[in-house]
Amino acid sequence: MSLKVAVQMDPIEGINIEGDTSFLMMESAQARGHSLFVYLTDSLAMDEGRVFVRGRDIQVQRVKGDHFKAGPVRRAELTEFDVVLMRQDPPFDMHYIDATFFLEKVHPKVLVVNNPAEVRSAPEKLFVTQFPGLQPPTLITWDREAIRDFRARHGDIVLKPLNGRGGSGVTRHLKDDPNLDSLLEIHAELGREPVIVQKFLPSVTKGDKRILLVDGEPVGAINRVPAKGQIRSNLAVGGEAQPVELTARDREICDTIGPELKTRGLIFVGIDVIGDYLTEINVTSPTGAVALKRFTGIDATDVMWRRIEALRANA
Repeated sequence: MSLKVAVQMDPIEGINIEGDTSFLMMESAQARGHSLFVYLTDSLAMDEGRVFVRGRDIQVQRVKGDHFKAGPVRRAELTEFDVVLMRQDPPFDMHYIDATFFLEKVHPKVLVVNNPAEVRSAPEKLFVTQFPGLQPPTLITWDREAIRDFRARHGDIVLKPLNGRGGSGVTRHLKDDPNLDSLLEIHAELGREPVIVQKFLPSVTKGDKRILLVDGEPVGAINRVPAKGQIRSNLAVGGEAQPVELTARDREICDTIGPELKTRGLIFVGIDVIGDYLTEINVTSPTGAVALKRFTGIDATDVMWRRIEALRANA
């Protein structure tokens, strides 16, 4: 089955093909005989209820500095495609959210991966709270007094912006850290979003596991180990990827959340696990597939395309 695939992404010129999951998705799609078209969210236009974009037909190749060939810019209606991959990077702000409304107009006639309405209703650090017992003690709030009380109860805490990405803005605060109030003031000045506060997990020094799931089933995992003296293990801020096996607890977590992911049409998902705890469910543009393939030979994107092909065949 040959599919027409549109990819909503950041400029393809600037991606790093050595680690970019979106590029691997396109490479795998092309290898399976599917055609590719890329566009930016800024080109989305709803005209009398019909959704159009401006973009380019492309072919990809794993050549650094010359990783794609593109046709001329053309206007296309999204309903001419079989699949749309929503792969632009967060932040998960109103620009991101507005784009989900455009894509919701064509889904499920055009299969959008992931389901845009469910991406919108499953913020990555909030979605976890639907599964009691899986995450560490967690508080999400604007209220500074509630944060002080949480720290008094749990001592060593980690503070994160609710809609942050890639480890940006993540800080650790000991029980007697005098800088907490100042940092909360900075958060308030930068935006109106609440913060997420979690009990610090010492096991983070051994790594933050990224597990990739396709249609609710775990495909494989990598471990992201923080640089010496750091608590952030994200690859974007200096974490090191290492091979790792799934534990019995990892599989228990996947078994608990998998049916809900499948029901919601969240086909390609990356979850973060520290020790025995689930900390995030990433549904916007999960990464980690390149490292997984390098360490294990497992191509999660190929697994994804086989599942998408089955869904389109049964549509």
